[in-house]
Amino acid sequence: MKFFNKVAAAAAGFCLFISSIALADTVKVTDVTGREVEVNVPVEHVILGEGRQIYFVGALDKDEPFKRVVGWRDDLAKADPETYAAYLAKYPDIAKLPTFGGMKDGTFDIEQAVALKPDVMLMNIDAKTATEEAGYIEKLEKVGIPLVYVDFREKPMENTEPSMRLIGKLFGKEEKAEEFIKFRADSIAKVTDTLAKANPKKPLVFMERAGGYSDDCCMSFGNENFGRMVEFAGGVNMAKDIIPGTFGTVNPEQVIASNPDQIIITGGNWGGYVPGGAWVGVGYGADEKEAQRKLEGLTERPAFTGVKAVKDGNVHAVWHQFYNNPYQFVAIQQMAKWLHPDLFGDLDPEATFKELHERFLPLPYKSGYFVSLNASR
Repeated sequence: MKFFNKVAAAAAGFCLFISSIALADTVKVTDVTGREVEVNVPVEHVILGEGRQIYFVGALDKDEPFKRVVGWRDDLAKADPETYAAYLAKYPDIAKLPTFGGMKDGTFDIEQAVALKPDVMLMNIDAKTATEEAGYIEKLEKVGIPLVYVDFREKPMENTEPSMRLIGKLFGKEEKAEEFIKFRADSIAKVTDTLAKANPKKPLVFMERAGGYSDDCCMSFGNENFGRMVEFAGGVNMAKDIIPGTFGTVNPEQVIASNPDQIIITGGNWGGYVPGGAWVGVGYGADEKEAQRKLEGLTERPAFTGVKAVKDGNVHAVWHQFYNNPYQFVAIQQMAKWLHPDLFGDLDPEATFKELHERFLPLPYKSGYFVSLNASR
């Protein structure tokens, strides 16, 4: 009798094993670099190569955004402290999540990552060179941990949709990913369709990256990221022909000589990096009056001396983190209102962002992402 009991128990265990295999579907996915990677989906344990990846994870796992996360990079609390604080208040257990340093600065701990036994590791494409030089992909492959690249920073207008589809596949959230992609595309079309029909004169726009973060001036964008968003919003990116890549610098004399019609500065609360800095602290629930005061202070720098945008009050600030998440369409709508107020009087980027939160994100919406010296905009 004992023998038959053992056989029955073994058979039950074998059936359970077979059942678990059936639930795990090994598929080949293609990441944004074109690499084919084998992953068991849906993944249950994920390492986020950057804490700010919660921006897209939350959009696909609204009810339990951290249920898959077994570790993440330690950047969110400094780069976007208000959002981190809001998540911490709602999900206090995230304070216990293992954190990592970055691959680009050489502080990533691969042994710690292996110990967490993730099903996949998500990395931003800007860490690709450092990841390859350190041989991390091969090291992780040897212990059965696949690594895939996504991109919302280097070429976000090109790579946001494939990145969201990839993550949707990994999470078993393909329908939710497509729903998000459609909402994003429809929101952008509200701008681009109107511009195509009206064909207005395009103002010259200087996009300053992280103005006031340091004393140097001026970091900007080439023909991608915010530089490309300016073009989608009906402007001409001043630095398009000056900066060959996504990010770069223009000197103050170039700004003065170009005499832009509009200036848009990216900002955030960077007290964790530059305490007391001149940066404009826009973001989740930000103090808009204080942000506007600091924005006005940045117009007094030599680079903006006598510039048309400053004279006309067409100087604005937008949340910097739009450059690194799939919500760029909100920034495009807001910039379109700044650049073409007569065309987009009825467009409401705040309502768009609020709807995004209500439909997709775990946090309630709070304003504070945009300020302008032009009170009418």
